Amino acid sequence: MSWDASVLPAFLLATAVFVLTPGVDVFLLLRTSVLAGTRAGLATLAGIHTAVTLHIVLVVSGVGLLVARNDTALTALRWLGAGYLAYLAVSILLGLVRRRTNPPGAEGDRTPEGTPPPATQTSRPYLRGLLTNLTNPKMLLFTLALLPQFMGSAQNSTLQLAVLGVVLLAVAVVLELCIVLAAGLLSERLRRPRVTAGLDAVCAGVFMVLSVGLVVG
Repeated sequence: MSWDASVLPAFLLATAVFVLTPGVDVFLLLRTSVLAGTRAGLATLAGIHTAVTLHIVLVVSGVGLLVARNDTALTALRWLGAGYLAYLAVSILLGLVRRRTNPPGAEGDRTPEGTPPPATQTSRPYLRGLLTNLTNPKMLLFTLALLPQFMGSAQNSTLQLAVLGVVLLAVAVVLELCIVLAAGLLSERLRRPRVTAGLDAVCAGVFMVLSVGLVVG
């Protein structure tokens, strides 16, 4: 057959495990949806999967393999990704410090209703989602490593890779959409100074650790 559907159950499981493993995407979606609401979370999700779609196209077309074999390109991409994650971490920490030294006012332990989040929390969510994935070589390398393992008995390798890429994208969108909607629904309850400060601290720490990991990994 031109493509092999028998590998799909195992591929779906592998994809779900990958998507739900906490990483840049999960923390970025949680933080954006809680602090800025569902609409910003959806914009971030769109940016993330624009980049994922590009990675899949690179893998299916064979260009991704050429990039993976080019040490100079991978090193440049690794440093670019590390720099962007470090920038996000520092921006979050600076926003946290500003809010602590200049609190917007509180009613009990809750930010007043209608008070907009700081600009660093809501600005360009689509672009943030896009750049965190576009500059992450590990996403490209993971896709290159994962998809070929599920070729099965397919006679048309390009078609098989394309089908697997579409399935990967669909599973990721559905699962991460659930994260965005759940976080968005709970955002009013979670948008308290202590909770948002803790979320910022965790996200900044994760982004900085991943930044260092890109450089030394």
